[in-house]
Amino acid sequence: MSETAQMLIVGGIFLLLLVGGMWIPFAIAVTAALYIFMASGWDGFGGLGLVSWGSTYNFSLTAIPLFILMAEFMLESGLSQRVYRGMSQLVRFLPGGLLQTNVAGCAAFSAISGSSVATAAAIGSIALPQLEQRGYCPRIAAGTIVAGGTLGILIPPSIALIIYGTFTDTSISKLFMAGLIPGLVLCGLFAIYVAIRCLLNPTLSPREHDSIEAVGSSRQLAGDLLPFTLLILLVMGSLYFGYTTPTESAGVGALLAFVIGKIWGTLDWAAFRRALGKTVQVSGTILFIVYAAYLFSYAIGMVGITDELADVLEAWDLTRGELILVIIVFYTLLGMLMDSIGMVVITVPLLYPILLDYGIDPIWFGVLLVVLIELGQITPPAGLNLFVVKSISRIGLSDIIKGALPFCALLYVLIALLYWFPNLALWMPSGMH
Repeated sequence: MSETAQMLIVGGIFLLLLVGGMWIPFAIAVTAALYIFMASGWDGFGGLGLVSWGSTYNFSLTAIPLFILMAEFMLESGLSQRVYRGMSQLVRFLPGGLLQTNVAGCAAFSAISGSSVATAAAIGSIALPQLEQRGYCPRIAAGTIVAGGTLGILIPPSIALIIYGTFTDTSISKLFMAGLIPGLVLCGLFAIYVAIRCLLNPTLSPREHDSIEAVGSSRQLAGDLLPFTLLILLVMGSLYFGYTTPTESAGVGALLAFVIGKIWGTLDWAAFRRALGKTVQVSGTILFIVYAAYLFSYAIGMVGITDELADVLEAWDLTRGELILVIIVFYTLLGMLMDSIGMVVITVPLLYPILLDYGIDPIWFGVLLVVLIELGQITPPAGLNLFVVKSISRIGLSDIIKGALPFCALLYVLIALLYWFPNLALWMPSGMH
């Protein structure tokens, strides 16, 4: 049987497993086992011990549970509510009122979360009841939460970028900094869209006479935002100036989040235990996917799929721009079937050697990949952010999807900006030590 036939058969089985509802790491692992068996029979499984050790013995991956722990401390201590309240006082004067707070709040929480779903859940659970109570349009309200949540994997720290950097041996610190400006640009695009919609149709956002509770004093505003701001500046600043590795930065961030949660929040022993439990659960899920992906990478290396794919693309004689367009279409379709981590771990081992052949900067592509992953988070039928917002609100799924679609278009605008102005992603890393 030819390698192409093997690839089609096992790839079809993988898609069937996904559509059938099998959990992604198991689907990846089953597919990898089939590839290995078809390539080398039972003898091919002899190398799994080394692969298993190599996939988990990686210092960069230890940053994942630490960044998750940092975010959980902020959530469990109630500080995410204070951050949202503070952001509402800063941006409430903009057209859109609390809709603008959703965007700004998601951007702020993204700086500690690293997860799109966690950002949407944290800000949505705070904001949506307030928006419903004040008579905001539920469709655009849901759209701002669904789309704002995607900032969680673009604005650093980003779990997706940690995994991408691990698979491609790219500096995670530089990847973090590369995502910062595009993340802020995307936040600005969201805010401009909301402002234009609300100026054209003021009924979408009733005029606010008070903030979430009351317009607070400057002292209250400082109390809401200053500890959070100092945490982000210390974590990201230490990375940018080269004082810490991502893992060290995550460890410092988790410790500072604990201290801040204890002093300014409500982090008691019960909340501490919940934060640890959620961190173990989420980290275990992510690292299991990573382990399965290393098996898959080992399998495709045995079969030689990457070389065959490179030969196919060479036969097509694609230009660099045409290759980027093919990749955009590919990830747009894949995002309808898989979650963000699954998309990274399955596709990057296949595509990365080809990207190097075309001279595509791995840091720039890492940012592009995350933006494309963000699209998958908000497009049906598998957009996780859509279902997160549905689970925490009484808004119909069709309205949530309609509210999110315009923000999908804005993500394509950012992709175009990244293509025409690559320094949006490359300027910050170029100044790092």
